[in-house]
Amino acid sequence: MNTQRAQEIVDSPTMINVTYQGTNIYIQHVDEKTEMARIYPLDEPEKELTVPLHNLSEH
Repeated sequence: MNTQRAQEIVDSPTMINVTYQGTNIYIQHVDEKTEMARIYPLDEPEKELTVPLHNLSEH
């Protein structure tokens, strides 16, 4: 996923289906300089991760 699209998803008022390694996730923050995203699995919000944007997929 590119930086611009990830930021659009973060800013969207509607929930957009995004996965990381096959798990549905929520994007909390996008760092445009490092091209990383702060995410968490929808069913485990306490398990926050920072991952490369290119590992995220929109469905």
